[in-house]
Amino acid sequence: MTHQEKHFTGSELLRDIVIGMSDGLTVPFALAAGLSGTVKDVNLIVIAGLAEIAAGSIAMGLGGYLAGKTEVDHYQSELKREYEEIETVPEREREEVETFFAELGLSRELQQKAAAELITDKDRWADFMMKYELGLEKPDAARATKSALNIGVSYIVGGLIPLSPYFFVSEGLQGLKISALITIICLFIFGYFKSRITGLNPVMGGIRVAVIGTIAAGCAFGIARLIGG
Repeated sequence: MTHQEKHFTGSELLRDIVIGMSDGLTVPFALAAGLSGTVKDVNLIVIAGLAEIAAGSIAMGLGGYLAGKTEVDHYQSELKREYEEIETVPEREREEVETFFAELGLSRELQQKAAAELITDKDRWADFMMKYELGLEKPDAARATKSALNIGVSYIVGGLIPLSPYFFVSEGLQGLKISALITIICLFIFGYFKSRITGLNPVMGGIRVAVIGTIAAGCAFGIARLIGG
């Protein structure tokens, strides 16, 4: 019988889409709902919504860029330190390699042989220490730029969904009704597939995301109504 692994390893692209899309669906939805409670001019709601989507996508994309850049810079800094330790304290670094093999259950003889084979190549030695001592995988050098684009575009796509009904109506409340229906459905679908991919209960995941988005929009609408009278 063939055993099939069912573990899921989320890709960086998927993570970026989840980050951008979840905020893109929720924040513009809440903003438009809040404005619908006080503003009668639907054009103002559209303009404010588009401005928020533009600002939000830039802010989210910049956050993704900085996170990716920090990851790369941190890896390079630690890698440089590992090379320095290999040069200055090679015996201690070799002992750490042998300790790793000992924890795998290898005999003392095999520990020494495996370590001796590994340290013949300093690049391989440093990569080994980065991965197994520090738990760091080498990041993609272009990760920061890719992350910024992925998150920014996902935010725009998500944000246009709750805002799009306002392009075709003459009253804010009318647009809100259509927007709420479309957005809640999209939030549920988004939460459903996100949970399914990550191995959680998809129905509960969809409901949870839809409820969070609805609460955010409801609070914004209620506060706007309260302040605006």
